[in-house]
Amino acid sequence: MSFLKRLFGGGSAEAPTPEVESLEYEGFTITPTPINEGGQYRVSARIEAIVDGEPKTHDLIRADVIRDFGEASEMSVRKAKQLIDQMGKALF
Repeated sequence: MSFLKRLFGGGSAEAPTPEVESLEYEGFTITPTPINEGGQYRVSARIEAIVDGEPKTHDLIRADVIRDFGEASEMSVRKAKQLIDQMGKALF
């Protein structure tokens, strides 16, 4: 039965994306969210903060792609920290 599902498109060929943990940095919450693109991962992260009492979110997506999910997650966090250092709350 499994063979027939794969043959006729009933199953998913992609592996599930591993879970990642958020981290706090300079009053911001960074969640790495690498995007799976054909066996590589695009550098991406969600940056969240409370600004003037309201929750704000910024989705960072870079052109960089990396083969390893763990490395893509680490690069996503580094790029998010760099953006926070450069822009601070003006990011929102």
